[in-house]
Amino acid sequence: MKAQMQKGFTLIELMIVVAIIGILAAIAIPQYQDYVARSQVTRVVSEVSALKTAAEAALLEGNEIVSLDEPGPNQVDLGFTQSNLLEDEGKAQIEITDGTSDTPTITAVLGGNAGASVRGATVAISRNEQGVWTCVTTPAQTNGWKDSYAPNGCPVTP
Repeated sequence: MKAQMQKGFTLIELMIVVAIIGILAAIAIPQYQDYVARSQVTRVVSEVSALKTAAEAALLEGNEIVSLDEPGPNQVDLGFTQSNLLEDEGKAQIEITDGTSDTPTITAVLGGNAGASVRGATVAISRNEQGVWTCVTTPAQTNGWKDSYAPNGCPVTP
């Protein structure tokens, strides 16, 4: 009699494959969540930083920078459009302080569809008297923030 050839996998082989997949998933899922959080903060930084050009132009013309649907006389809307990663809705998603001075600050708070670990973090870009823009990220205190979420150009404030 001829011996029959084995077809398929044994139970042990299948269990080893499942264990390997489980180990890989245990490593990959937290890394992926960190990557998503980092990309969300970076996206908000770039969305807010894009307003620097419009703010600079308004300041050079002597206008007040605002984020309003209907700006008044001597006011210039920065043209911000809604982001699904920020708190509030529409133009209220960004806050402008000192919009009439040469040292304005544009601030946005992560919320909306942002991940739990970055929700509540604040991104602020500020202009000094010399015209240099700086960016800082302020994390929320209670949600598992890691300083590595902030991009290099927008470090975490102490």
